[in-house]
Amino acid sequence: MNAVPPKIASANLRFAVVVLTVAAAGVLAVVYCFNPSVYHIYPVCQFHRLTGLNCPGCGGTRALFALLHGDVAAALRDNALAVLGLAVVAARGAWFGLNYLRGRASGPFFPPRLILPFLVVLGVFGVLRNLPAFAFLSP
Repeated sequence: MNAVPPKIASANLRFAVVVLTVAAAGVLAVVYCFNPSVYHIYPVCQFHRLTGLNCPGCGGTRALFALLHGDVAAALRDNALAVLGLAVVAARGAWFGLNYLRGRASGPFFPPRLILPFLVVLGVFGVLRNLPAFAFLSP
C-alpha cells in the first residue's frame, strides 16, 4: 500500500518562506558586516584543516562577502563554482517565482535528475582546484 504524503498547507508554506527569507537576510547581514578574512567567527573547513587541500566549498564565504560588496572578480577568485552556483540558483528562483505568480506548476526546485551531474561537477572542481595547473581555481 503506497501512502500519499500530505500536501503542505498554503499557510504553512508561506510561513516557511517568511522564516527562510528572514534567516537568509540575517546570514547575509552577518557576512556583509564581518569580513571572513578578518573576523574568525565562521566555521573552519575541516577537510582543509586535516588534509591541506581545498574542498569545493573552500573560499565560499569570502566569495559571498566579495559579492555582497560588489567585487565580482574577487568573488570568482575565491570560489568560482560558488559564484556560478549562486547565479544558477537565483535564475532558477526567479523562474520559479514567475511561474508561481502566473499560476503555473513548476515542479521541484531541484529536479532529481540533476543530482548526479551536480555531484560530478563538485568532484571535478574539487580535484582540479588542487592541481598545480589549475591553481587559479584555489582561493
